[in-house]
Amino acid sequence: MAEIEFIDYSFKYPGEDKKALDNINLAVEEGEFILICGPSGSGKSTLLQQLKKEIAPEGIRSGRLLYNNKDIIDLDDFAQASDIGIVFQEPDAQIVTDKVINELAFSMENLGYSLDTMGRRMGEIVQFFAMEDKLYEDIHNLSGGQKQILNLASILLLQPKVLLLDEPTSQLDPISSRDFIQMIENLNKDYSISIILSEHRLDDVFPIADKVIILDEGEIKYKGSPRDVAMEVYNKGDKVFFNYLPDISKLYLKLDREKNHIPFTVREGKSWAKNMDLEENNLDEINNEEKEVIIKAKNISFRYERERPLVLNKLNLNVHKGEILSILGGNGSGKSTLLRVLAGGYKPQYGEVYFNGEKLFKIHQKERYKHIGYLDQNPILYFLHESVKEEIYNRGEKINAKERDMEYLIDLFELKEILNRHPYDISGGEKQKLALALVLLAKPKVLLLDEPTKGIDPISKSKIGNLLLSLKEKGMTIIMATHDVEFAARFSDRSGLLFDGDIKALEEPREFFSQNYFYTTTINRIMRDKLPKAILYEDVVFNEYI
Repeated sequence: MAEIEFIDYSFKYPGEDKKALDNINLAVEEGEFILICGPSGSGKSTLLQQLKKEIAPEGIRSGRLLYNNKDIIDLDDFAQASDIGIVFQEPDAQIVTDKVINELAFSMENLGYSLDTMGRRMGEIVQFFAMEDKLYEDIHNLSGGQKQILNLASILLLQPKVLLLDEPTSQLDPISSRDFIQMIENLNKDYSISIILSEHRLDDVFPIADKVIILDEGEIKYKGSPRDVAMEVYNKGDKVFFNYLPDISKLYLKLDREKNHIPFTVREGKSWAKNMDLEENNLDEINNEEKEVIIKAKNISFRYERERPLVLNKLNLNVHKGEILSILGGNGSGKSTLLRVLAGGYKPQYGEVYFNGEKLFKIHQKERYKHIGYLDQNPILYFLHESVKEEIYNRGEKINAKERDMEYLIDLFELKEILNRHPYDISGGEKQKLALALVLLAKPKVLLLDEPTKGIDPISKSKIGNLLLSLKEKGMTIIMATHDVEFAARFSDRSGLLFDGDIKALEEPREFFSQNYFYTTTINRIMRDKLPKAILYEDVVFNEYI
């Protein structure tokens, strides 16, 4: 008997003609690790939400959904809350109190646990997550990664049998993301907690999953072990879903003639690559010509409160006109703060920001906003209306945008199918695309993007990257703060690392990523001994090194 079973299960949102989930058949055995992936809006979040009736969306259901052979609807509220836990994509969306200790106690208090039980469980969980020094910390002082760990700890206090995770690493830096995934793997292996994980960052998750489910338009497109799914995608010549495979696997499937054992980890990839006959590449050409500076940050220092440490400390930065500049760094390093300072949202305590040689804060606010577009990492901040269509057309009318521009962005970001949906009810990736479309309607000269690929599937991510390249060709300057190393490596003109309040390195991507150890691409980790400058899958496959 499976622990969870979807039997001919379908779901349709109110007022929609198309099913969000269509004839899903899926069995999850106790202790299994299930990875769910697929395009934004393919039904991943909707599927997970069906397992938590208190957050399940309204709509029409058919088929059966069983938990331990009992219909999920008939499961009592206590079992629902304690047996099945969920961690959301947005760390702040799940937090309800002000301090760490209060947040840890909250769920147990709601379920009426005794003080003795609460004390014992909290003592264990605090030790397990090494949270002793954060126990009385204000939650707003925690980084995104620390908040997500707190959410996970709060759920585990109820000792769930099933853990649902909806893109939990989308707001985490590469190091925090790997730490979080490692923790999930340990919980699965050491405590036999069943894991159902929806994720777009697949390189770290494919190797540890027992089963991979690829959804497409609400249907299961592929299902099986990671290697079986990878081979099926390859053998079918499925160019779309080939992009969903980890870069290591794509490289192997393209270059290895035997295809005996698809590698998923860096260790497996290096072991395979060492026997390949690879020639040194010629990818280190750097354009050193002088370029016009459009934004200049000079000796910028900023802190949120007088007693708190400086977030930005004597930071200097020249942004060239018509470039794509990516800024990487850990959660809490100051990337978002820097973007807000450059956008004119925060005024630094010391230093100056210049736009086209003029002091930014001397330019009238209305004029600033006309030239500088800013996309926050929380897309919900941009939504004011009852439908996606209203958001776009009301925004367009307010700034006198042409209807053809609105229609172009609707088509570009594939929003046509969700125009009548409420912006809060669409997927995380769709929210991100809608918010970006709203910002782009104004056609700013400078575009500041805070985590633009958060919650975005590989195909949409590539489309957004190509859009940024086309905007750059038209003269737009783009600065993005991102945790997405592969995206930055592929689409940036320069990349830099923000640390200790300042940018410590600002270089052409091939130079930047090939010299980093942690902040680098999977391909570079595998190939750096043979091809030191190779940072992308295309560098190896399409430059005919073999």
